[in-house]
Amino acid sequence: MPPERLVPTPQGDARLVVRRAKRPVATLVLTHGAGGGIDAPDLVRLARTLPQQEISVTLVEMPWRLQGKRVAPRPELIDQSFLAVMNAMRMRTPLIVGGRSAGARSACRIARSVGAKGVLALSFPLHPPGRPESSRLTELLGARMPTLVVQGENDPFGTPAEFPSHLDLAVVPAADHSLRVPKSAPISQEDALAVVLEATLEWIVREIVGNPPG
Repeated sequence: MPPERLVPTPQGDARLVVRRAKRPVATLVLTHGAGGGIDAPDLVRLARTLPQQEISVTLVEMPWRLQGKRVAPRPELIDQSFLAVMNAMRMRTPLIVGGRSAGARSACRIARSVGAKGVLALSFPLHPPGRPESSRLTELLGARMPTLVVQGENDPFGTPAEFPSHLDLAVVPAADHSLRVPKSAPISQEDALAVVLEATLEWIVREIVGNPPG
């Protein structure tokens, strides 16, 4: 079992699951969405595999999940918890913060204040389903640093075509907001998770590890 620890936040304890690389060249800290946990398949795949490529991964389970609540609090309270966790961690390698869905939004909002060098946005909720006029693009671009968006082709919260062309964007064919693919899809679920992993690894090596701070 990977090491775990609890970190106090203004909203209660958060749980950290840490998978360290032997000779880390970067550290990726990821949290979950508003309705799910750190057992999401994409988060699990990244946490299990990236340390083999010398990228340490920490998964952050937010306080409301530990408290058994099904609904996330207001965005500012999510940010408070994420900031408390990040302030309790010591980084010796370049830091990437990220998450899926609401966790990706929070990562974009706090990235600069925690000294991150990049943001990984899994299934970024560009807008509520059916409401493209309520765009959160400003929030995504507000990170103002290298950002990778990994988006399902059929995500109702924002399809890949709705994102600006200048963004780093990896598309998971036929996938929904959970990055799940139907049985009729041209790729398997395993292949879909491989897209997430390979895109993330390539981007970290290219944008973060290959561009150390001067």
